[in-house]
Amino acid sequence: MGFQVTVDWQASAGTEEGQFCRDHQIAFGSGQRLLASSASEYNGSADRVNPEESLLAALSSCHMLTFLTIAHLKRLPVASYVDQASAELGKNQAGRTAISRIQLKPEIVFADGVEVTQEVLEKMHQKAHANCFIANSLSAEIAIEIDWRAGALRPGSEAQD
Repeated sequence: MGFQVTVDWQASAGTEEGQFCRDHQIAFGSGQRLLASSASEYNGSADRVNPEESLLAALSSCHMLTFLTIAHLKRLPVASYVDQASAELGKNQAGRTAISRIQLKPEIVFADGVEVTQEVLEKMHQKAHANCFIANSLSAEIAIEIDWRAGALRPGSEAQD
């Protein structure tokens, strides 16, 4: 199985001498197109997706899809899943700038009548992380912060394994 994207950048007129426009488009194998640039801190356009956000979105999406698969296999229907993920730039072991830490903050609401203990929820997230293709491809620290108060989670309910 393979994946493909096309990144398309064209020089633009009217750019200051010694500068270049960072705006570009990304075409995905699915046919979707995305307007992209570098982060505004690196002379990019703030209204376009930057590579760091794309990486963060890929990890968050992969973790969610893996978690939803685990929940489905456990017959624990999920009503909603919202992740307020964040990433930090720092230095890697070679002293180079890299995404050094990623934090996922998923809030899951299970379907009415479905009760899951904190222990089961944590195990599901651990399994999702261990089986997420994107997480397995990254060297950054990845933290998963579970908000037990979120949604329909109920402490003390019977564990469902």
